[in-house]
Order: sequence, then structure tokens, then C-alpha cells
Amino acid sequence: MIRLAKKSLTSMQDAYSALQTAIQIEFGTLPPYLYALYSILPDTNAAATKRIKAIVMQEMIHFCLDCNILNALGGSPMIANPSVVPHYPGPLPGDLGGLTIHLYPFSMPAVQQGMNIETPEDGPIDFPQEKLLAMPQYQTIGQFYAELDRYLATLPASAWQVNRHQITDAQYLVGNLFAVNSYADAQRAIVEIVSEGEGGPKSPVDFQGDLAHFYRFEEINRNQLLTKANNPKGYAWGAPLGVDWGSAFPAISDPSTHDFSQDPPAAVAAQNACNTAYSQMLRELQRAMSGEPDRLGNAVRAMFDLRMTALRALNTPLSDGKSVAGPAFLFVPL
Repeated sequence: MIRLAKKSLTSMQDAYSALQTAIQIEFGTLPPYLYALYSILPDTNAAATKRIKAIVMQEMIHFCLDCNILNALGGSPMIANPSVVPHYPGPLPGDLGGLTIHLYPFSMPAVQQGMNIETPEDGPIDFPQEKLLAMPQYQTIGQFYAELDRYLATLPASAWQVNRHQITDAQYLVGNLFAVNSYADAQRAIVEIVSEGEGGPKSPVDFQGDLAHFYRFEEINRNQLLTKANNPKGYAWGAPLGVDWGSAFPAISDPSTHDFSQDPPAAVAAQNACNTAYSQMLRELQRAMSGEPDRLGNAVRAMFDLRMTALRALNTPLSDGKSVAGPAFLFVPL
């Protein structure tokens, strides 16, 4: 579970800071999820691939919605900036819980990490109470967004700048992305972000009736479908999902910590290509969220380039003759 410093928002600057943190958290989940997704061998693990890919798409939407809220309030998202780009292994922004995020290939540790990130406030996984008492005051992601919503509700209508640098489904993600031009729009965005990540109160499903991110990861982890059932909780673990942990590339974890100087030139070139594609994606996202919405299409193309360069890296052996390395997700400034 991600635990953020507890703070009451009392000014617009506080809201700017909170939204920038939200943007970094939502984006920060993408590399570990993509690393796991890319490392699944082609034409295997269809159910796991479908679930992780859906989570990635929703995290991207959450990232865009947070940018829309910040832009609507007159702020400016920071994306392609070395000071805000996440590094792996490392923590997500603001986390007090000591949760170090790694780049794991598709495996039980990768899926467990996804569950740790997406754990709902009232979910089945939590730290022992005695450890929580020794920590500073914190708030979960859900509580973080609740405080943001509380402050946004106090703003006058004049605080919202209509159609300022908004990304909508006219550019991409049809039917899922909308402009934020008022508090009502911002509240809708916050409800969707929290619901899709954690589910509803005491429920594994989001506002659309789909399983929340935590429970999709748990399905993979348990290798079982979570289905509706006639019991007090309304759900039960049922049929096998068909997970094959062995059907993954033999990728190393945390490639940013690996010394590639002794590896074949092809492996080094593949890493450089991955970093170039990732950096280009970040730069295009920065422009798209800063008043050039048409650049979102370029960012999407850069993400496809990243996938292709990642597959090249995953098919290039390292010097040990058996391991490969996926993308390190390193940002290279111009």
C-alpha cells in the first residue's frame, strides 16, 4: 500500500503540488506494469496479458485526467523533467511506507508488487498495526484523493479555466477520457481514478462493475478467476485462470542496475534504443499536456516504438548467454 504524507490542502499552490504528485504516481506505475507485460512470451498467458494491459490503459487515463485537472486550475504538469521522472528501483513519489518499486519480468514478485501498489484502503493486505503506529501520519491514495476533492469543492466556478490544455477522447482513448472544466468534472475524474484502482467500499469492482486493479492482479497471483457467488461477500475464487509463470522471457530485474559494459554490442544498442523511445514518449506527453493535444498521437506512437525496442532487447542475449534485459525506462534529456 502506498502511504503519503498527510496534509490538509488550504491553497491553490497546495492543490498544484498534490496534483503533480498524483500525476507522478499514476505515471510511475506504468514502467513496472509494462516491464511485466512486455516480458510475457508472445501467444502465451492470454488472460494475464489482457488484465495487465487493461490496467496499463486505465493508469494512462488516470494520468491524463490528473493533468486535465491541473491544467483546468491554471497549473502546468511536469512530465519530461529529470526531477520528476521515476527511477527504478526506487519509491513512488511521496510514499512513506518504504515500498521500493522494481522492474520485474512477468513473475509472482511482479504481480505481488502490483497488488502492493494497488492495495485498497480496506483490502485484505496491510502492514501490522504496531508498525503503523511508529510511522508519521499518512494517508492512502484513496484518502489523498478525498482530501484533494474536499479542497476542489471549495473553489469558486471562476477558478476553473474552461478548455485550457485539455486532453479528450477526440485525441485517443475513445469513450474514456474527458475534459475537466468544472468541479463536477474533476469530482467525476477522481471517483473514476480511485474506483478503478481500489474498487468500491467493501467491493472488488469499480464504478463500471469491472474488477479493480488490485483484484485483477490477485486473480493472476492466485491463478483463479474471481466470480460472483451466492455468499455474504458476493464473490468467490473459482476456475483456474491459466497462468504459466514459465512462459516469460528470461529478463533480468532492474536493468538500470546492470553493468552492460561487458555485454554484446547488440544488447547495449537495444538498451539505448529503449531509452530513446521512452524519452521521446515523455517529451511528446509533455507537449500534449501543455497545449498541443495533437501530440498525444505522437506519444502513442512512441509507446509502440518502446514496445518494439523492448521486444528487441528481450530477444538479445546478455554476456551470460541465457539472460536478456528489457527496457530500463531511463529518461535521456535532450
